[in-house]
Amino acid sequence: MSHSQSAGTVKVVYDDAVVRAFIVATLIWGIVGLGLGVLVATQLSFWQANFGLEWLTFGRLRPLHTNAAIFAFVGNSMFAGIYHSSQRLLKTRLGSDTLSWVHFWGWQIIIVCAALTIPFGLTQSKEYAELIWPIDLLVAVIWVVFAVNFFLTVAKRNEPNLYVALWFYIATIVTIPVLYIVNNLQLPTGVFHSYSVFAGVQDALVQWWYGHNAVGFFLTTPILGLMYYYLPKAAGRPVYSYRLSIVHFWALIFVYIWAGPHHLLYTALPDWAQSLGMVFSIMLWAPSWGGMLNGLLTLRGAWDKLRTDPVIKFLIAAVTFYGMSTFEGPLLSIKTVSSLAHYTDWIIGHVHGGTLGWNGFLAAGMIYWLVPRLWNTKLYNEKWADAHFWIGLFGILLYVGSMWISGVNMGLYWRALDADGFLKYPDFIEGLTSAKLLYDMRLIGGSFYFVGFLLMTVNVFLTIRQGAVEKVEVEVPRPVQVATTSAWSLIKGTPVILSVAIIAFACLFFIAGPVTFSLPLGVLAALTVASILFFGAERREKGGWHRLLEGKPVAFTVLSLVAILIGGIAELVPAIVVPQTAPSVAMVSDSSSVVPASEDVVESKYHQQPYSPLELEGRDIYIAEGCYNCHSQMIRPFRHETLRYGDYSRAEEFVYDRPFQWGSKRTGPDLHRVGGRYPNLWHYQHMMDPRSTSPGSNMPQYAWLKNRQVDFNKTRGKLIALQKLGVPYTDAAIDDCMDMAKSQGRLIAADLAANAVQIDPESQMVAVIAYLQRLGRGPQPVAEDQAEIDLRRYGLETGQLLIDEGGH
Repeated sequence: MSHSQSAGTVKVVYDDAVVRAFIVATLIWGIVGLGLGVLVATQLSFWQANFGLEWLTFGRLRPLHTNAAIFAFVGNSMFAGIYHSSQRLLKTRLGSDTLSWVHFWGWQIIIVCAALTIPFGLTQSKEYAELIWPIDLLVAVIWVVFAVNFFLTVAKRNEPNLYVALWFYIATIVTIPVLYIVNNLQLPTGVFHSYSVFAGVQDALVQWWYGHNAVGFFLTTPILGLMYYYLPKAAGRPVYSYRLSIVHFWALIFVYIWAGPHHLLYTALPDWAQSLGMVFSIMLWAPSWGGMLNGLLTLRGAWDKLRTDPVIKFLIAAVTFYGMSTFEGPLLSIKTVSSLAHYTDWIIGHVHGGTLGWNGFLAAGMIYWLVPRLWNTKLYNEKWADAHFWIGLFGILLYVGSMWISGVNMGLYWRALDADGFLKYPDFIEGLTSAKLLYDMRLIGGSFYFVGFLLMTVNVFLTIRQGAVEKVEVEVPRPVQVATTSAWSLIKGTPVILSVAIIAFACLFFIAGPVTFSLPLGVLAALTVASILFFGAERREKGGWHRLLEGKPVAFTVLSLVAILIGGIAELVPAIVVPQTAPSVAMVSDSSSVVPASEDVVESKYHQQPYSPLELEGRDIYIAEGCYNCHSQMIRPFRHETLRYGDYSRAEEFVYDRPFQWGSKRTGPDLHRVGGRYPNLWHYQHMMDPRSTSPGSNMPQYAWLKNRQVDFNKTRGKLIALQKLGVPYTDAAIDDCMDMAKSQGRLIAADLAANAVQIDPESQMVAVIAYLQRLGRGPQPVAEDQAEIDLRRYGLETGQLLIDEGGH
């Protein structure tokens, strides 16, 4: 029995078995995720570490590493902390023992499924959302199980009000499904493959709305909840400021959801969306640092523990890294800074500072605090925990510092122009080879962090071995039923009305003209004064509006959901409704050059035409191999980029790209206009041995593509799916797709044969070459003597067939 009652009290037996299971899973998957990180870092320093095996290449292992680190390591630690702290904060057992274990085993199955698909090229290629559609469905089901279990626990609570940690848990639970479902709307073509319902610019915006907020609501809000519980517990001090907690929570969840577009600055995304993302990203400084200061000042009067208690060291260092990351994030969202940092290693350093420092260190501190209590013993060796802290801290600083230096160095290399205004370093590889020492430093730093984690794992398992599990039973006061304000009254209360009014008039202010802007500005000022007066009065009263709201979980959840939906709807709906044929962002100046404004005129020649069947298959292979992890397909409107890669990218050039392939890191050059730049033979040699064409490259070999055949039996289903999604394939083209693909393959194979290379026209390498030669150009010949006929089957005109000077 979970509950038994006596006069005036309730006896509660906590369910800590599932908490213990999540902690053990955290340690196991932490080793896997961090070990994969060390391996992929080794591959960037020494290309030989790809071992010539397709399932061990950087392009396939890098997304597995990120998924293992985020969803396996941080995810399991988050669930352990939430299930442990929620029972204590609500003074009740978890809602359902069965749901707890379904959640645990379901989440482990999801992780195993990721490990069995991503390395084998089964991926959607969306950052932090690579899982294929059947696993997405399982994620949705298990998250519902988690949500139901959590809210059942809240429903039977013996504590009337929700503590601040629970606020952040609620925001996480309601926001993640919204993000995950919208970003993973797709049309399956088979059991392991699908196409996104969004394409091009729309897909990019939706993905980074999800990607940024996955960081915000999976790696930030729940971990802040853990901070608000475990830091006061470890320090023996209450949270510094209750009022600051309120401001931190509501400002963070409202502002965070708007900031995703800062990942797409100077791309083909509409300028209004870029500017909106930048403004809200800068606004994030205030709530983020408010939360950091609230955490650090909680230790007031107990700073002496920082010298002796390893748990406090980890927690305070984690909060400090949170402050550093949330300062650096808004800094990187400023357009001028982004123009230098984007696509460079600076972003890698930023991400790992947050993941290793904030998430990793807070998880370590929580585990060191929890394990002795869950197994009723002392930590096996506190000196090892202290050593873990210093080893891990050294590893993080070396890793992040090397990536900062490499990123700035790389950005400066790319944009350097000589006295005549041309590229000073035209060879992309020069920037890469100059960072070799820094890549080695990154590897050493990551290895140190991994060694520290291994030391913690040994320490914890030895602690578990010497401990014993005991039932935790506590006696808590029985909740007294008192008359309270209804949930609906709170939802339509004064604070909500003031907030809605301020948001509405702020929107009017931003869209108002130079004459009419004064009216919404005046109303905004009046509303601000009214808000200050209202909340000042609230401070002098007991049982204020927010205190009452904390006793109404349904109202609290609804308002949290509304807060995150406002930004999502405001950003996504206009971008999705407006067709992707509007003029792209104008050419802009940077510190080294100015591109003539006349070049921003968008001509019809840039409107994308559908891929041929072979090019589509080649694109899917490109995605399966994870090429997007190192190559972008987005030329920004800077002189140094147009000189290096060609004309800047327009929105209408991506209308049929599902998924988009703009990338977020350039370990290799941009490929958006690589089509026709090199002959077929060059691409063949480059994939067989990258160093034969690009000395100094760290790209793995892809020799197996030569001997693997494309499964053209699946091509027709793919074209039918894309036709349903709006790609203008004709029925005749779909019926003849297999013959058309094979004909185009014979063209490429014949060209290679003329250069003494024998290759099967149906090989995967031929398909990838077809795709690469298409990038940045119009439709290519698909048959030796019927090119015009076959192109017309796709609804294209003869004049749209582009053939370069070499006849390719």
